[in-house]
Parts: sequence; C-alpha cells; structure tokens
Amino acid sequence: MQQTGIWNASQSLASLGLNGLAAVHWNLTEPRLYEEAIRRGEGELAAGGALTVDTGVHTGRSPQDKFIVRDSLTETSIWWDNNKPISRDDFDRLYADFVASAAGKELFVQDLVGGADQEHRLPTRVITEYAWHSLFIRNLLIRPAAEELTTFVPDFTIIDLPSFKADPVKYGIRTETVIACDFSRRLVLIGGTSYGGEMKKSVFTMLNFLLPAKGVMPMHCSANVGDEGDVAVFFGLSGTGKTTLSADPSRTLIGDDEHGWSPSGVFNFEGGCYAKTIRLSREAEPEIYSTTERFGTVLENVPLDPVSRVPDLNYDKKTENTRAAYPLHFISNASATGRAGQPKNIIMLTADAFGVLPPIAKLTPAQAMYHFLSGYTAKVAGTEKGVTEPQATFSTCFGAPFMPRHPSEYGDLLRKLIAEHGVDCWLVNTGWTGGAYGTGSRMPIKVTRKLLASALDGSLKDATFYTDKHFGFEVPTDVAGIETALLHPRQTWADKAAFDAQAAKLAQMFTKNFEKFEAHVDGAVLEAAPMLRSAAE
Repeated sequence: MQQTGIWNASQSLASLGLNGLAAVHWNLTEPRLYEEAIRRGEGELAAGGALTVDTGVHTGRSPQDKFIVRDSLTETSIWWDNNKPISRDDFDRLYADFVASAAGKELFVQDLVGGADQEHRLPTRVITEYAWHSLFIRNLLIRPAAEELTTFVPDFTIIDLPSFKADPVKYGIRTETVIACDFSRRLVLIGGTSYGGEMKKSVFTMLNFLLPAKGVMPMHCSANVGDEGDVAVFFGLSGTGKTTLSADPSRTLIGDDEHGWSPSGVFNFEGGCYAKTIRLSREAEPEIYSTTERFGTVLENVPLDPVSRVPDLNYDKKTENTRAAYPLHFISNASATGRAGQPKNIIMLTADAFGVLPPIAKLTPAQAMYHFLSGYTAKVAGTEKGVTEPQATFSTCFGAPFMPRHPSEYGDLLRKLIAEHGVDCWLVNTGWTGGAYGTGSRMPIKVTRKLLASALDGSLKDATFYTDKHFGFEVPTDVAGIETALLHPRQTWADKAAFDAQAAKLAQMFTKNFEKFEAHVDGAVLEAAPMLRSAAE
C-alpha cells in the first residue's frame, strides 16, 4: 500500500480495520491537495486561486439522517427527544460495511485538533474519500505543527465516504445518507453526502457531549475581543449576522462559529471559518470577500464563468447556502491563539421578520437563559417552498441539531457562568422594523453596529431604559445618533393595532415553544417568559 506524507507510524488505519487500501495520503498540504482534487475531477481552479467544488444533491446538512449509538454511556446522558438513536448492533453492521467499502480506495487523512485550549483540546483524525474534503477540514480545524504529526494520537475519528450508500432496512436508519455517532468509541461515520459541513459539525457535536461534564460551556457562537481584553460572544442562527457583526475591524476575531467557555476564558474550537457567500459584496464585507480570491479557500456550489473563471457569488439557482471554507489567518485581525479571557458581553442575535422586537434590549440572567433555550429567529417568505409569511424558528441553544445533551444542561451552565463573571447580556434584532417582512424594512446595519458598539464599550448601560410591555426586557429609550422611533418598535408601525396583534402572536409562539422546558427551569426563568397582552401602552 502506497503511503505519502507525515504521520505517526504507530497509529495506522489498520487499527480501525481499514485494510487493503490502494493508498493513504497523510496530512497533505494545500498544494498537494489541490493537485489531487483537480487530477481526480473533484474541483476546478478559480481566478484568484480558490478551489471550487460541487457538493452534489446535498447542499446543506442532513439532520434527519444523524444518529447516536444508544448504549450504557448515552442512555441517560443524551436528549433523545431531539436525537435519533441507532442500536449498537446496527452501528456495528454499518461500521463493518463502511470498512469493507473502503478497500481498494485511496484515502486522505488529516490529523487536526478541535479546541484551542490545551486543557480541553480534542485531537481529531479525519479520514476522507475526497481530496477536497481533506482540504476543507484542514482549513476548518486547528493544524498542529509538522513536527507534532509524528507523535499524534487521535482521541476522535471521523470516516467520511460519500460514495457509501447506506441500506436503511439493514441499519435501521432513514435513507441512504447517514451520519452515525458512537460516543463510546469516539467515532463518526459519514456516508452518502458530499456536504463538507457534516465533518465540521461532527467535531462540534462531540465537544458538545464531552465538555459540559468538565464544567466547560460549548457554544454555537462567534466571538471577538477589544484592545482592553473585553470579550464579546455572539449567539445566532443562520442569517442573523453572527459572522458579519463579529468581523469588526476594530476588534480581534477569535472565531466565527464554535467556541468553549472554560475557567480560563473563551477559546475557539476551530482554526478556520465557514462563511456564507451568497451575494457577498466586496464593499460590505471586504475581509470575507477577499478570501474568495485566495489560494487555499474552498468554495462550495459557487459556479465559475467559463471564460474568466471568476466565481459568481450571486448565483442561487442551486442553493442559497453557498459557502467559503478558509483558514482563520486569512482574516487580517484574527487571533493567532484562538483564546481570550472571560466574556464581558453576550449578544443574542435574532432576525425578527415579524417586526416586533427592538433593535437592542438588556437581558437579566434569567431572561438570557430563557432566550438561549428558545433560540429564536424567523424565516421570511420565499426562503423555502411554501413559506408565504414570516415563520418563527426556535433552535434551542442556537444550535439544536448539534446539542446531544438536554438543553437545560447548557442553559444552567451558561446562567452559572454569566452570574460568576458578571456578564452583560443583550438581545439584538437584525430583522425588520416598521412592519413585518413585506411591509417593514430591514433594520439598518449601521444602527445595529452603533448600538453594539455602545453595548460593548459600556456606554449603553448608562442609558435610560423602559420595560417592553410584551417581553419584559429593558430597552433604551434613546441613544445618541439613533432615530428614537427605532427603539420603540410600536411607534414605527403605521397600524398600531396590527403591531399589538403581531406582538401578541409572537409572544404566544415563544410561550408555546417553551412548554417543553418548563419542568427543567426554575421560577425566575419561567417569569422571564413574554407577557400575553392584547395591546401595548
């Protein structure tokens, strides 16, 4: 068997049962992976140097095809209402067939790390069928120094074989696509999908399982830090501005998606970014845009002009979920260590398409836990087939598909850390004002940035606040340089009765969604629920 690259000879793939392989390429760097990907027809070279790839029928994650082995370790520790079980026997059959299907193939291996905190890092081995997948995950995780590779010992392994088509009947699963997680063996099998994000989120899922038991809070968030060491954490679902707002040129970016909060402070799980590129603008987001023109970046589902080979970042015919995967050092103000101190501010982002929430609100620790467990944003008309009016979306902990434990575990840990470190918490609406989607307008980004800046530098705490009649949180009555009406959402609506009805409707949605958590939280959190009123003062 041909083997190339640098690796620890005592940690061969034979220990996983992977034998009879045509070749194994260990820890190849970007130029070699480009050569292999293009030679194998997996991607094309774009003007500027990025590698463009097509992920096939899967242009996003497949959460309904994700399973966790139900065994003595997971029986009482997994939130089974949100996670699908697979039996030990079914997983073992799947694993045996995975291994058998790999025989005769060339495989690519990257030995990487999840977690910039040395005490809580997860040495991770990712075995892929595609060269571009190897480049993708090399960009997204933390890369050990070359001299560390000869002694690298993995503590978690991912095997990703897109060509493997699972038999749903044989393995007790749903479709030919499968993401099977064995927490006892610390092993994940990915088959039947070429979407790169499945690998990245498998690492996040494993850390989300392991870290709470150590008193470390795993977070689906971006984070940055100011010159004074003031750390800000940004929670938010897709489309709320998590990546955009954390990429502040006046602050150092710690990371854009996944972090831990330990006794030492905040640390990035990753060594790269996975940014949406649809309609990306050089003017609006110059740092992220520049990565699409760099050697080493992987562009997913972004077509090229056949003559100029320039990527078409506005193309949405296949999917709006076009992405760029690039190493963190491509961003000029990114942290070199991926670590910082304790947070001073937590920002919970929502894109409220109902046009009800204010642009910013101050949360108590109990309210922060309530909104963290709720994980609210809204889909707008036209984003999905059949969506004709705003639809509330609740993804607990701002990342339900990646949360193996019950949300109350993460919520309790977050609340404890907020209290311990005296963190200020804010709810920020990047959605609509003056009416719901279709009637109102999107919250101006300059307003959001100015309010955020005031929150992060501490000056907003000195403002005068009023209590929102529906949601109970504190909202500034006026802020210098901000149109006062924007801070009073009802005033921005021409039809005040319509606002009252919309606010009551959204409050009811929050209350209905939270019913499943009521038995797991205390009275203070229950009192943080919206108040169902028919009219506002």
